[in-house]
Amino acid sequence: MSTSTIVIIVLALLVIFIISIYNNLVKLRNRRENAFADIDVQLKQRHDLIPQLVNAVKGYMKHEEGVLTKITEARTKAMSAGSIDGKIVAENELTRAISGLQVQVEAYPDLKANTNFLQLQEELSDIENKLAAVRRFFNGATRELNTAIEKFPNNLLAGMFGFRRQNSFDLGFDRPDMEKAPEIKF
Repeated sequence: MSTSTIVIIVLALLVIFIISIYNNLVKLRNRRENAFADIDVQLKQRHDLIPQLVNAVKGYMKHEEGVLTKITEARTKAMSAGSIDGKIVAENELTRAISGLQVQVEAYPDLKANTNFLQLQEELSDIENKLAAVRRFFNGATRELNTAIEKFPNNLLAGMFGFRRQNSFDLGFDRPDMEKAPEIKF
């Protein structure tokens, strides 16, 4: 074989190798975006349920307007967020607001016994469980993409093709707060 043939074969193999890396990164990026689409479906259901929940609570919690306003504002931000990262931040804020409502509800025994409220709360709990499952899938897809972007020799090509490390959909709470044992007072 002549040296020009060897050079052509090496270049062809190099081009095939680069195409393979690029196609794998595209596949992983698309899997991540598809995983977020599954999250979006659950978030839409949660967004649709929140006004019903707020209306069920309004009559009982006249003194807790701040909590209801915070939830409504967080829902509006979450619905208007455009990017995946923006939605993650907004949804974490909404999750914190809903958690605040659940804490306040404990002070209203009549509300906790209301069948309409109980049904809405059960639906919200079901949606939250589904969200947890699809977040795990999304975070797995994100981890795969990030690993592929950071691996050698992919890392040499990923930046050239515009692939960047992506954020996971975490809970949005500080780790020390989550690891602290709850205070129980009698």
